[in-house]
Amino acid sequence: MVGSASRWLAESRRLPVCIVSALLLSVSIVAGAQRTWAGFDENGYPGDENLAALHKTFAYTGYWLNHPPGMNMNPWAGKRSLIRAAGFGFLILFNGRLDAQLKGQDAAALGREDAAAANAAAKREGFPPRAVLFLDQEEGGSLLPEQADYLGAWIAAVNRSAFTAGVYCSGIPVPSGAQRISTAQDVSHRFPTAKLWVWNDQCPPSPGCAIPTPPLDPAKSGFPQTLVWQYAQSPRRPDDTVACARTYAADGHCYPPGLPQSGQTFLDLNVSRSPDPSHGR
Repeated sequence: MVGSASRWLAESRRLPVCIVSALLLSVSIVAGAQRTWAGFDENGYPGDENLAALHKTFAYTGYWLNHPPGMNMNPWAGKRSLIRAAGFGFLILFNGRLDAQLKGQDAAALGREDAAAANAAAKREGFPPRAVLFLDQEEGGSLLPEQADYLGAWIAAVNRSAFTAGVYCSGIPVPSGAQRISTAQDVSHRFPTAKLWVWNDQCPPSPGCAIPTPPLDPAKSGFPQTLVWQYAQSPRRPDDTVACARTYAADGHCYPPGLPQSGQTFLDLNVSRSPDPSHGR
């Protein structure tokens, strides 16, 4: 490399200044560019038989540690080794509590209890130390007092364990008094150490159910510091996806290329600057 650089500099002295400047600018742009990777997540497990086809498009997948929303069992349990062998990285998720489950309760105690459950499940699944566990904060807007107590206790307890705390939350600003604020902004302000996986399916900035070339920039999610941007959901939210409705299937879901459309294959789309955002491999 050193010899090549020396030869390039020697040759460059023979070129006009304008050409050398243009070459240097091109090199700096390429060096500053950051690669991004597509990933998917879904509540249901896509099936062992579909992993190879999915990995042709996606570098990583969501992975639930407990029952996904709306389900009374966890279809992902015990699948880590198989998914890892298929080449995937991970987005590790723990389904958190809704505000209705926190009101009138000791929310901080519930946060610590759920952090212990997440820690135990991650160890049981074989995830390595310091892997990022994302708490699923489904409800948007600024945090209510009990939500802040719950998240704060969960984050602190996970960070004291063998793992690293993250939060999955909305990056869409909503009215809050005289201002507009997103859950991501509020969480980042209150808990600056938490890694953030932000969802924002509004079109724009989202292109809808599509995997563009060149790849999306997670910073375009509306929250520049996000580790992961979830930009398409299944089913789509009609009010926020009017401009990109045609990118979704007729049933409103988002399906990956190369697989038949079924109740097992609809999913959410994500982009990250890492092929293994949770460092779960």
